[in-house]
Amino acid sequence: MDAAQKALTRAAARWSVLVLACALLVIPLSGSAALSAAPTRIISIVPAVTEMLFAIGAGPQVVGVSSFDHFPAEVETRARVGGLLDPNVERILTLKPDLVIVYSARSDLAARLSRANIATYAYETGGLANVTGTIRALGERLGRKAEADAEATRIERGLAAIRARVAGQPRYRTLLVFGREPGSLRGVYASGGVGFLHDLLEIAGGDDVFGDVQRENLQISTEQILARSPDAIVELHGPLTPQTLAAERSVWSQLPGLPAVRNQRVYVLASELLTIPGPRVVEAAKMMADALHPPK
Repeated sequence: MDAAQKALTRAAARWSVLVLACALLVIPLSGSAALSAAPTRIISIVPAVTEMLFAIGAGPQVVGVSSFDHFPAEVETRARVGGLLDPNVERILTLKPDLVIVYSARSDLAARLSRANIATYAYETGGLANVTGTIRALGERLGRKAEADAEATRIERGLAAIRARVAGQPRYRTLLVFGREPGSLRGVYASGGVGFLHDLLEIAGGDDVFGDVQRENLQISTEQILARSPDAIVELHGPLTPQTLAAERSVWSQLPGLPAVRNQRVYVLASELLTIPGPRVVEAAKMMADALHPPK
C-alpha cells in the first residue's frame, strides 16, 4: 500500500468513527443540568451539538470541543478534549465547565463528571425532528429561547421547501451508503429505515431501499445490495479530491447489473456536513435532492 492509499485509509477511518458516532447515538436535559442556572462554561464532545450552540449564539460560552469539531471556524480556537471513544477527562476538569455535552452511550463519563459535581447533557441522535427538538431544548436551558426557536424554524422551513421542490418527481429506490473500505465494496454501511439519514433521503425525494429494516444503520454485503436492486445509490463521504471522488464512484462498476449502475444513477457526495445532524441538515438535504432530482 503506497503513501496515498495509507493516507486515504486513515482519513476513511476517522470519517467512519465520526459517522458511526452520529448514526448510532435527543433526549431532554436531566439531573442537575435541568435544575442549575444557565451555564457559562460549556464543553461539547458532540459535533452536532457544538454547531447548534454556535447557531443559537452560545458560542462565547463554549470553552472546549471534541477532536472532530471543525465548524464553525471559531471552534478551532477552543480547547480540544477528545471524542466519543477517547474523552480526556483530566482536560475537561481543568477547563472547569458547568455543563458538558456527552453522548448518552458514555454513561460512565457522565457518572464521573457527576461525581465531580459537573452537570451533563446526554445526547443521542434519532430522527430528523430531534435536530430541531434539541435546538429548542438547548435554547430553554441556556436562556436563548428566541434564538433557538428562530433557528429551529429556519431549519423546518428549509426542509419543507426541499420536500415541496421534489414533490411529483420519480422516487427512486435508493441505497444510502455512509461508509465502506476505500476502493472496494467491502465493509459497506448503509442507512436503515429510521434515523436522520433516512429522513434526509426521504425529504430529498428518494425511497430508502432498506427502509423496512428498523435500524439506523446496517452493514451489508454485495449479495444484499444485488438482492435489493436499488434504482439509485447515494454515497456520503467526507471531503475528497476530484480524482478520489471519481475513483470511489467507479468502484460501483463492479456491479454492472444494478439498475443504479446501469442507468448511471450513482451519486458520490463529498462534504463533512452530510452526516452531522445539526443546523446544516438543510444543506445536506439539498445536496441529496440536487443529486437525485437536479433543479431545472
